[in-house]
Amino acid sequence: MAHRLQIRLLTWDVKDTLLRLRHPLGEEYATKARAHGLEVEPSALEQGFRQAYRAQSHSFPNYGLSHGLTSRQWWLDVVLQTFHLAGVQDAQAVAPIAEQLYDDFSRPCTWQVLDGAEDTLRECRSRGLRLAVISNFDQRLEGILGGLGLREHFDFVLTSEAAGWPKPDPRIFQEALRLAHMEPVVTAHVGDNYLCDYQGPRAVGMHSFLVVDPQALDPVVRDSVPKEHILPSLAHLLPALDCLEGSSPGL
Repeated sequence: MAHRLQIRLLTWDVKDTLLRLRHPLGEEYATKARAHGLEVEPSALEQGFRQAYRAQSHSFPNYGLSHGLTSRQWWLDVVLQTFHLAGVQDAQAVAPIAEQLYDDFSRPCTWQVLDGAEDTLRECRSRGLRLAVISNFDQRLEGILGGLGLREHFDFVLTSEAAGWPKPDPRIFQEALRLAHMEPVVTAHVGDNYLCDYQGPRAVGMHSFLVVDPQALDPVVRDSVPKEHILPSLAHLLPALDCLEGSSPGL
């Protein structure tokens, strides 16, 4: 007779799973620009950021650590390129804005805890579950989580900057398992990105859940993920864990 599966460790994505920006990114950038005498449309900055971030991530993955960059310099370059794409050609004028934005995004007050996040973390701990973070983030994450009162819930916080590999690279999940002294079969990951937070952990034998509106998923993705693995909100997590633990290992 098969033993009943028992999840012992939950690992968590952070951005858009537990936290989000308090204000849209384009508005944050435009507000700081205005304080320095530059008027730029938030929508142009939002679009510019998406393009700049994608290009920087492609050219210099994981904050350019393997290219000799620091995460701070990586982000300053992203901001400079964002404003350039939004029509601001004067890099000298943008440089102090980039510095200010980097510092502002380090502050907990720039972020907000998503509804249900703290209650869910507390309920998970009350069940005896160990919790940890696996996030494609830089060194600022510890301070942000601490300032928002969430750090105390986690045994450790593993960022892609500290690990040297971003999700969905299997090595970041394997490093988390090593730090926790856990086998993948008793570990589940929770996040909002299909590739990074659902497929990535499964590639190393972990379980995983997607916290996302099912209707927002690409239909092909939605059809490939069992319905019980899709959580419309964090309130669905513990019932989903009960369902998972009620099944036989490996099923």
